[in-house]
Amino acid sequence: MELNFLPERIKSHKSKLVNIVTPPICTERAQAYTNAYKANEDKPVIIQRALALKEHLETRTIWIKNDELIVGNQASKLRAAPIFPEYTVRWIEAEIDDLADRPGAGFAVTAEDKDVIHALTPYWRGKTVQDRCYGLFSEEQQAILATTIIKAEGNMTSGDAHLAVDNEKILSLGMNSLIEEVRQFRAKNDTATFDGLKKEQFYKATEIVLLAIQKHMASYATLATEMAQIETRPERKAELETIADNCRHVAYHAPENFWQALQLSYFVQLMLQIESNGHSVSFGRMDQYLNHYYVTDIERGQIEKSVAIELLQSCWLKLLEVNKIRSGAHSKASAGSPLYQNVCIGGQTLNNHGEAKDAVNPLSWAILESCGQLRSTQPNLSVRYHQDLDQEFLMGCIEVIKCGFGMPAFNNDEIVIPEFIKLGVEKQDAYNYASIGCIETAVPGKWGYRCTGMSFINFARILLAALNKGEDATSGKTFLPHGKSLVDGSFNNFDEIMASWADQVRYYTRKSIEIDTVVDTVLEQQAHDIFCSSLVDNCLERGKTVKEGGAKYDWVSGLQVGIANLGNSLAAIKHMIFDDAQITQPELAKALKDNFKSSQQELLRQRILNFAPKYGNDDDSVDSLLAEAYQVYIDEVERFVNTRHDRGPIGGGYYAGTSSISANVPFGASTMATPDGRKANTPLAEGASPSSGSDRLGPTAVYNSVGKIPSNKILGGVLLNQKLNPAAVKSDEDKLKLSMLIRTFFNHHKGWHVQYNIISRESLLAAKKNPEQYRDLVVRVAGYSAFFTALSPDTQDDIIARTEHEI
Repeated sequence: MELNFLPERIKSHKSKLVNIVTPPICTERAQAYTNAYKANEDKPVIIQRALALKEHLETRTIWIKNDELIVGNQASKLRAAPIFPEYTVRWIEAEIDDLADRPGAGFAVTAEDKDVIHALTPYWRGKTVQDRCYGLFSEEQQAILATTIIKAEGNMTSGDAHLAVDNEKILSLGMNSLIEEVRQFRAKNDTATFDGLKKEQFYKATEIVLLAIQKHMASYATLATEMAQIETRPERKAELETIADNCRHVAYHAPENFWQALQLSYFVQLMLQIESNGHSVSFGRMDQYLNHYYVTDIERGQIEKSVAIELLQSCWLKLLEVNKIRSGAHSKASAGSPLYQNVCIGGQTLNNHGEAKDAVNPLSWAILESCGQLRSTQPNLSVRYHQDLDQEFLMGCIEVIKCGFGMPAFNNDEIVIPEFIKLGVEKQDAYNYASIGCIETAVPGKWGYRCTGMSFINFARILLAALNKGEDATSGKTFLPHGKSLVDGSFNNFDEIMASWADQVRYYTRKSIEIDTVVDTVLEQQAHDIFCSSLVDNCLERGKTVKEGGAKYDWVSGLQVGIANLGNSLAAIKHMIFDDAQITQPELAKALKDNFKSSQQELLRQRILNFAPKYGNDDDSVDSLLAEAYQVYIDEVERFVNTRHDRGPIGGGYYAGTSSISANVPFGASTMATPDGRKANTPLAEGASPSSGSDRLGPTAVYNSVGKIPSNKILGGVLLNQKLNPAAVKSDEDKLKLSMLIRTFFNHHKGWHVQYNIISRESLLAAKKNPEQYRDLVVRVAGYSAFFTALSPDTQDDIIARTEHEI
């Protein structure tokens, strides 16, 4: 692989994107949707949405810039973020004047933009998804959300996504055949029944949307032709003519070569983003469904490898152009404005005899090389690991990891595949799973929304309530009162601490499901994702959208934040109060309330930090406590089902997940001091990783600790972030050691996931001090990478504070 080369136009395009420090907003979609909804208020919501998308595609600005080879723009300006008023206008109206000043998530808003927004938002008040949710929430649910012990804002203010559609289907059929399939289902439908009438609206809306998308793809052919006619550079003129031919062809027919197949795949991705604004819209196993086109073109001499890699990089930069605006509060939990557009490579496939074989192919290598050269935040590159993964390919992955942009991350076939099969996923589907978004997994084109990404729960705050009669230490509110407290020393033994935790976490788990049920119900009624549903089995057969139960499979996961803090806190209480009697319950309670402010309390904090057991050091006395405490949540959440249960899909249940993106920072900011020695308002631990600075015995000890968590039950993902000094992977021997560590973690400890930041503390400090010199510095934040200088100072500090390991 050649990792130190980047074509000049790719370099130039990337530079333009990276140096947009404060991207603009775009109001075109908001205007089109408002006009269409107003003009069609007599029609069903699903038809309103279809007509709104049609109007937007017919009236929006399109462009081809930067000598790009893959075309299609989300917004009217480069990196502009569209507004999606049907989901929310609450925070938009409240924050529109201050968007440019938000740390790490600022957007430029012109006076004209403000006038447009203020003119259209009154129509949406009381009609948005967020408004309808709050109309359904009980007073108790609203009060819990107000405390932010549970957080579900992102679920209400944008589309669901967290899935990959069936790209293989659209590539093999083409748009004409997909439209004909919809028409056949519509012709056979019986509209004399209630269900038939509802299906008719779905089929009608789908046909409207597909025809509009088809026409929109063709409009890029027209634009490219016009540009070719005035282009003076012969090479670029020829490229524009080919782009025109490609767009015209894929607008109607199945692609015939690699360039066309990649262009159609990107068009699908773009339309999904325009339709719903959901993040974690992923490509699935791109190396599997595009490899035939790639290999055929290479073998026939129709394309050179270097050109194919440049096409891929052009596609990746188009992903980087896609942008999303979030509220101030939500943006803190999604630091760096990520879209988590995952591309998954490697893994296994089944041969004709149903036997597993390594799936690494020539395109796997080309995708890996293209990302290693580009070193961008998009796509979010993941590799499916299995015990027979080709060692040469694993070493190639490590060479790319060494480049220092946090990719690729690894998911473990040895857990995901057998656990999916146990759930009821068919074997051939389980072997075709893909990484979605951060680290979560699902079967492309067959799985419903949000395989993870439902409501977030703050484990640290629930523990604090368990320690003080159910009172939330931050808000002072009590939702599930009980009689025990550290304050009066009324816990008789550590078992009572664990019992109190169990009662509290079961209560908040139920409340999170209640909140999810409200949000899912409103989204089903108000925000149909029509194009998405046309490319998910078995939506067309059932005549249902994904949200109505159209998918073949449907399991979801919420996200649990502060896992390491929970384990460390329980271990500190057990060790220092009940086992060794070093302090009393009231002493600890007062230190927590005072935030360890006195010198004596600070000495206590240092004893906790330095001598109480810490998760991440292969210490059973803390690891087993964490596993036991987490198991209570796992057992409880498995009792519940989502709104699609018994409505078509296999499954319809819940499981746990730790892919908490950057929510550990804002969740920590609203959490008081915790018994693990963490001070109030400081970040919680990220994902399933140890608390920053507490993992002192190296990466092997971390792997051993993480391996004790019941990963097979946390199918929403067990996120492990590791930070290595660049010197740790400098020599070939070091890289071989890392490959052996990865194999040991996955093969013997049944690790779910691991990813690496290869960057020194000194580089991060320099980038924070002089951001203008480090605009293209990429770091791994959580289950995604982001440009370091685009992060808020709090998130930057959290990354700097993480333990830097040697191998």
